[in-house]
Amino acid sequence: MVVAILTDFGTADGFVAAMKGVILSINPAVTIVDVSHEVQPFNILEGALILKAHYRYFPPGTIFVAVVDPGVGSERRPLALRCGDYLFVGPDNGIMDLVVKEAQEPPQAVVIENRNVMLPRINNTFHGRDVFAPAAAHLSRGMALEDLGPAVEYTFRLNFPEVRREPGRVTGEIVYFDRFGNAVTNVPCGEFRCGMFREERVRVVSHFQAGERGKLNLVCGSFGFMELFVPMGNARETFRLELGEKIRLFGRGECP
Repeated sequence: MVVAILTDFGTADGFVAAMKGVILSINPAVTIVDVSHEVQPFNILEGALILKAHYRYFPPGTIFVAVVDPGVGSERRPLALRCGDYLFVGPDNGIMDLVVKEAQEPPQAVVIENRNVMLPRINNTFHGRDVFAPAAAHLSRGMALEDLGPAVEYTFRLNFPEVRREPGRVTGEIVYFDRFGNAVTNVPCGEFRCGMFREERVRVVSHFQAGERGKLNLVCGSFGFMELFVPMGNARETFRLELGEKIRLFGRGECP
């Protein structure tokens, strides 16, 4: 069984190690995989994008613990859910929204209320260690999802910007920058001929090395969305790109 962990904790303070220690104490046979611990602090959207981009490449049955949780200790609910072939554990704050949104069927969701699957003492600043990690560990040992707590209807929380679709074109915006400075948009990959950004035409290419050096290009990225990039460069720094900047992509017909 695999438990995969995604957080904004970083690795300097030992928070992730504590979560792993809890999981291994409950199920020493589990395999633990780090998805990322470098999500920008408190950035739920970034965590949701990373989770959505990578979960499907894990074996069916993998349990994901996704903890980007600025509301820890508040009234936000601790959730566990089954979505397709996977299980997810984390706060009810939208971190799982993009996974659920693309699923073919509604998820089976429960609120984690069973005190027997939590640590004896719960610190209201560290539910990742005291609530989510032990719940995931018990699931990895075969506990039924419904034994964690009562069933609830999943509610979308994330304010993820929707694209605007018009005949022959789609308008979206930059929602995330990866570590290479590539600008991930909210426009799903598709058969696009070109783009317009800051009133300049942008080529759509098939891979990074096909782009024009020193210029912005567009490619279908590994997140499943169209990305602005500079070959062997940092598009964010070079062009001082910002989150929320609009982009138009064109499909059928001639490009502007």
